Amino acid sequence: MTLKNKRPWGYFEVLSETSDHKVKRIVVEPSGILSLQRHKLRSEHWFVVAGFGVAIVDGKKKPLRAGSSLDIPQKSKHRVQNSSDENLIIIEVQTGEYYGDDDIERLEDKYGRI
Repeated sequence: MTLKNKRPWGYFEVLSETSDHKVKRIVVEPSGILSLQRHKLRSEHWFVVAGFGVAIVDGKKKPLRAGSSLDIPQKSKHRVQNSSDENLIIIEVQTGEYYGDDDIERLEDKYGRI
């Protein structure tokens, strides 16, 4: 059983963590929005399992829906927002040098976590 890491926008669960990758299941609740952020040491690949939303990557909006995927290059400014009344569920695969939360540089945050 995985531990749910609660956040103001929903929660995430770590599904796999090794020296060469980390996999998370991210659940963004209705009206939830993650901070505008970037990572210096990792890139991410998102696969949308359920729901609808919008990702913003380096200022460009990209619609998200079940079955879609998106690559977030290292050092790209990005965020995701749930734009529906159901949970937006994303499987995130991180690759790179380091996967700790202290590699999150928050640039803007609805919940005051900068």
